[in-house]
Amino acid sequence: MSLEAIEKVTQVENEARERRVAAEAEAKQIVADAEKEGQALLQRTREAGAEAGRELLRQAEERAAVQAAKTAQAAEADAAKLREAAGKRLAEAAEFIVGRVVKH
Repeated sequence: MSLEAIEKVTQVENEARERRVAAEAEAKQIVADAEKEGQALLQRTREAGAEAGRELLRQAEERAAVQAAKTAQAAEADAAKLREAAGKRLAEAAEFIVGRVVKH
């Protein structure tokens, strides 16, 4: 093999080695960029999930407050009915007690 051919082969091998090194560096950079973008997306997703959770909790608390108010209003109405019924029977109960005490 001539010296010129050996130099050409050596030059091609060096160029191939340089391209391989450059390709490896580019691949590492692509992986690093993808990792960085993935972490950023994960963080944004976590933040959005947390915000959605807070919103759902707020809505649930609001519905619970409305339901509690309805329940309290119904309980107050029932209590008023019971007080009215008890008031109507109070005179009867007093007469009954007095009648039992007086007779004995």
